[in-house]
Amino acid sequence: MLAGVFDPRSTTAGPPELRHTRLDHVGIAVPHLGEGSAPYELLGLQREGPDEHVPSQDVTVRTLRAGDVLIELLAPLCDSGTLARFLARRGPGLHHLAFRVDDIEGELARLAGEGVPLLDSTPRPGIHGTRVAFLHPRFGDGVLIELVEHPRT
Repeated sequence: MLAGVFDPRSTTAGPPELRHTRLDHVGIAVPHLGEGSAPYELLGLQREGPDEHVPSQDVTVRTLRAGDVLIELLAPLCDSGTLARFLARRGPGLHHLAFRVDDIEGELARLAGEGVPLLDSTPRPGIHGTRVAFLHPRFGDGVLIELVEHPRT
């Protein structure tokens, strides 16, 4: 399905590129926020605001600042959610990379038109008033990719 888009021998223009690519945050799955944040706080990363519950995704998020990039520590709210299943299958560690975009609907439409497999065809609410959508991990060679649109100020 994606061979023409990702085949390096292809004569097409190449893989689709986000119109505004900036690493927004790195998501790390942890069983418990307290234990999960201890190593990062020992390194000097500071918490960025209070922990936030995202019931629609069955997670609690603790955000830590690492220069211009945020580290989001994700802990499951229950034993049956997507993140709990991820932890049971893979254990703690990298969960996703998130890239900031200016127009999330436009990016989703463009990427879908290029044949990129989407987990979310429409954005859903994220933390801090953001809107987010996930691309299927096979797009990122096994890495879950999130698109993030921040509120316009």
